[in-house]
Amino acid sequence: MKIVVRVKLEPSAYQADALAATLRACNRAANRISEVAFATGEKRRVGLHHRVYRDMKDTSDLSAQPIVLTIKKVCDAYATLKANIRAGNLGPKGSKRRNKAESKPVVFREDAAQAFDDRCLSWQPDARTVSIWTTAGRLKGIGFVCSEAAAKLIADRRQGESDLVFRDGSWYLFATCDIPAPPVAEPTDWLGVDLGIVNIATTSDGQVLSGRRLERHRKRMRALTAKLQAKKTKNAKRRLKAIKRREQRFATDTNHCISKTLVQTAERTSRGIAVEDLTGIRERVKAKHDQRYRLHSWAFAQLGAFVQYKAERAGVAVVHVDPRNTSRQCSACWHTHKTNRVDQATFACRACGMTMHADINGSRNIRHRAADAWQRGAVNRPSTA
Repeated sequence: MKIVVRVKLEPSAYQADALAATLRACNRAANRISEVAFATGEKRRVGLHHRVYRDMKDTSDLSAQPIVLTIKKVCDAYATLKANIRAGNLGPKGSKRRNKAESKPVVFREDAAQAFDDRCLSWQPDARTVSIWTTAGRLKGIGFVCSEAAAKLIADRRQGESDLVFRDGSWYLFATCDIPAPPVAEPTDWLGVDLGIVNIATTSDGQVLSGRRLERHRKRMRALTAKLQAKKTKNAKRRLKAIKRREQRFATDTNHCISKTLVQTAERTSRGIAVEDLTGIRERVKAKHDQRYRLHSWAFAQLGAFVQYKAERAGVAVVHVDPRNTSRQCSACWHTHKTNRVDQATFACRACGMTMHADINGSRNIRHRAADAWQRGAVNRPSTA
C-alpha cells in the first residue's frame, strides 16, 4: 500500500528564493502548455510532448526533465477534469459550473505544487538533507525535519516522485512510500459505523464519538474570523493569516483520532469495519441556509480515507454499504418508515415499539448489511488471507 510522508524543509533565504523562482517558472510553463493542449485538443503525454517540448526548451528556464514533468502535470490535470465531468462532480451538461470548466484551459497558480523525480531530487535521510534542481542550479544540503519513523520510511520505502509544496510561508516535500500491508483476513463479524455531523461516528457497539468539541471550535473560529475581517487593519490581516487553516488542522486531527479508535476496536475484536457509502451526499441533501456551512464543513470523505488506510495497515477489512433508509429502518424488526425517526437523537419503531439512540440504530443496520455486501462483491474486495 502507498502512503504519503510529509517533511518540512528548512532552506536558507537564498535557497527559498530559488525554490520560489522554480515553482513560478514551472507553473508559467504549465499554463502555456495547458493553452496549447486546450487549443489543439491534444491531451496525451506523447502527442503533447511533440508539440511543446522544443518550444519550452528554447524559451523557458526549465531543463529537459522538468519540462517532461510539467507536461505530465498538465496531462494529469486534464485527466482529472475529464474524470470529474464524467462523474458529474461539476454538474449536468449545460450547467453553469460545467460550462465554465470546459470553456477555458486549466490554469495553474504560480505557487502550485511541482513534482520532482530522482533525476531532479535526491534524498539523504541520514543527514536529513535533500539536493534539488532549481532554475538557479542544483541546490545541495537543504535541511528537512521529520520524525524518526518518517525518515526510516523515506530511506527504505520511498518510490516515484516527490512533490514540492509551498504553504503558508513554509516549504514541504511530500514523498510517496510503498509499504507492505498484511493480508486481510475474512471477517466473522462487522463493526457498523454510522457517520454524522452531530456525532461524527457511532458504532454498533454503542460507542458514540461526538463532534461537539469540533463544532465548538468551528463556531469560535467563525466568530474570530468575522471579527478580524470587520476590523480591516494590518494587525487583523496578520492575525487572519496566522490562524489560516487552523480549523482544517483541528478537523484533521479529530478524524485521525476517531479513525484510529475505530480501527483499533475492530482489530482487537477481529472484526471488519462497515461504513456508509456517502459519495455525492452534498449534492443529494438539500440543507437550509443556516445549515449549509455545517454540511460543507463535514469532512466525512477524509475520515473514510483515514479509516481505509489505517485498516489496510492493520489487516482489517472495510466494506461500504448502501446508506438508504439506515436511519428509518428498525434494527430489531426491519420495519421501515420515516416516522420511526422521531428527531436527530431518538428512534422509536412504530411496529415493535423498540426505542434507542437513532445513530446506534443506524450503525446496527449498517452492520446487518455488511455481510451481504461483502459476499456479493459489491465492493472491491482486497486479497484475503
